[in-house]
Parts: sequence; C-alpha cells; structure tokens
Amino acid sequence: MGEIIDGKKIAEEIKKNLKEEVKALKEKIGSITLATILVGDDSASRIYVNMKSKACEEIGITSKVYHLPSDSSEKDVLSLIETLGRDHSINAILVQLPLPKHISLKKVMSKLPIDKDVDCFNPLNLGSLFFSEQDLAPCTPKGIMRMLAHHEINLEGKDVVIVNHSIVVGKPLALMFLANDATVQVCHVKTKNLKEKTKNADILVVAAGKPKLINAEMVKDGAIVIDVGINKLEKKIVGDVSFDEVKEKASLITPVPGGVGPMTIAMLLENTILLTKRQIEGMKNA
Repeated sequence: MGEIIDGKKIAEEIKKNLKEEVKALKEKIGSITLATILVGDDSASRIYVNMKSKACEEIGITSKVYHLPSDSSEKDVLSLIETLGRDHSINAILVQLPLPKHISLKKVMSKLPIDKDVDCFNPLNLGSLFFSEQDLAPCTPKGIMRMLAHHEINLEGKDVVIVNHSIVVGKPLALMFLANDATVQVCHVKTKNLKEKTKNADILVVAAGKPKLINAEMVKDGAIVIDVGINKLEKKIVGDVSFDEVKEKASLITPVPGGVGPMTIAMLLENTILLTKRQIEGMKNA
C-alpha cells in the first residue's frame, strides 16, 4: 500500500512559518490584506471563501470579502477590481471561481493588477511560467509542486500525465513540470484511450471533476497519484480517483479531502506575503 500524502500536515507546517513572516512584515507596514471577490451564491464557493478567510486570520492576514450578487454586470466586477487595485491598503486580490457565465473570465483575469494578482491569473503573470519563474504561480499547481518537493521527489525525466487542461490547473502545472525537466502529457475527459496514457505515468495528476474517473487498472505500480478533484457522491466528498483501490498500487497518493485543498490555501497565503514583500521593495526603489 502506498504512502498517503498528508496535505493538511504539510500546509500547517508552512502556515506556521508564514505566521512568523507576517508578524515581521506587519511591524514594517502595519497590516497585510487579501481582498476576495465572490460573485453569486454558489454554496461551494462560499465554503471555499470562508476557509480562505479563516486561514488568513490564523496567521495574521486581514481578509476582506466583496460579495456581489449573481446578476452583477461584467462592468461591476471589473470596476471593483480597478478600485481594489488603486487601494493601497489592499495587498492581494483573489477572484473566486467559477464566475457567472455572462462574465468573461479572460477580461477579469486581464484586469487584475499584476502586483496584486494572488492566484497568478493575469496573462502577464501566467506568461512568466514560460520562463521557468515559479515564485508566483497559481495556488493549486504551486501546492502540488510543493507537496512533491516535501517528499523529495526528483522530477527530472519523470513521465507526468495531467488529466486537466484548464488555465487554472492543467496548463500552468504542465509548464511547472517542464521547468523541472519532466516529460509531460496533458489529457482531459475527451482524450481518447485515456487509460493508455495514465497507466504509463510516473506521476498522475487528475483534476477532471468526475468522481472515480481513475481506477486501479489505469495506474501503474509505484506511481505517484495527485487527486485534485472535489466531488459529492452519496453525501460524501470524494476525488476523481477511486482512492481505496488505487492506494494499493500507488507509491504516494493524496486523499480527498485533506490532500491538495489545504496546500492550495497555504500557497494563497504564501503568495499574499510574496506580493506584499514585492510591494515593500517597490516602495523602497520608488
């Protein structure tokens, strides 16, 4: 049976160190603030935002949530981003996804000020990943890479399969693996013969939003399996991987919940601190 990656434990260790950084920074500038924009009343999104706010408070970061109704116009959202971008008391801005369908994700991402873009959504920030710059990276991919680093996984030459091609997870994560000299194949639920791809992976990352998409037959012995999926099935929270059967074949596997989720939040906090440090440096050099 494989070792279970305890994302919650790793995240707590990271948060403990971040708390000390926050304390030192607040002595210089007074406060650190993350602004979160939530549009609509999606129950899952509200839970995630509350979890992020709680994590901020635990380490001394101020969390401000701007909750807009679901019928808010695209202009309303863009205007709020612009206002927060000009507000010097705000160090980082997060737009909680998904957005209502009438609001362009591309326009919202492009509007985020690059110096406050905590989840690395702005195309200019995403573009830095092409140059192997990974300090500021989307929170979920960054959390995955940090988990692998924690377990001292050498990525060089590893065959990696990612079942997700979104701009939030799959695409940036592929670039981050490439920067570490892994060989990457990006798949999705429309990929033909998915099993033929996944069963050859040294590292398999799944974020398809489809419960039990990956079973033991689709995983090779000794693979590292990272499950990003969060689904409700029979009143339980499950991932995209059939955990109980796949853990018998994997060398390392993340549980759901308690795997990638806590790491994503830890990286959100880390990115908030990173942006704050950059802003302080910018003031020094102004």
